[in-house]
Amino acid sequence: MKLPASGVMALALPFASPTGYGLGRSGWVTCRFAPGDEIPFELPKGYVDAEGTLHRSGTMRLATAADEIYPLKDPRVRSWPAYLVIILLARVVTRLGTLTEVNPGVIEGLFSGDLAHLQDLYNRVNGLGPSVVAAHCPHCGEGHEVEVPLLGG
Repeated sequence: MKLPASGVMALALPFASPTGYGLGRSGWVTCRFAPGDEIPFELPKGYVDAEGTLHRSGTMRLATAADEIYPLKDPRVRSWPAYLVIILLARVVTRLGTLTEVNPGVIEGLFSGDLAHLQDLYNRVNGLGPSVVAAHCPHCGEGHEVEVPLLGG
């Protein structure tokens, strides 16, 4: 991911390194996670619980095949496929602030910007986002960063 402002701080984390092919010089950072790792995040707005407490920091784990398959049996997903993201995030978000449990009700209560933030994080850490490669224009010789779309999409 490109982190022009916070890349230096991100590189201090044990799972981060400069992206190869010269992209690291432009602020690109590659994060590699292993099964069992918990990925920290900060919600842009935060979840407000019933007592009015704001919860912004949390962790997410890598998804398993079961995380993506089992929710398909859920009656809420069968009757409303868009609900899949709610169930899926409730399975992989392991901590949110001081909440004792993250369940579908918590994910439903997120602001839409926070939901989009978690969806983007889920896609990036599970390798579901497009790749970026360094390319050079054969005509002008100028270097560019080019996003390569996912296969089949």
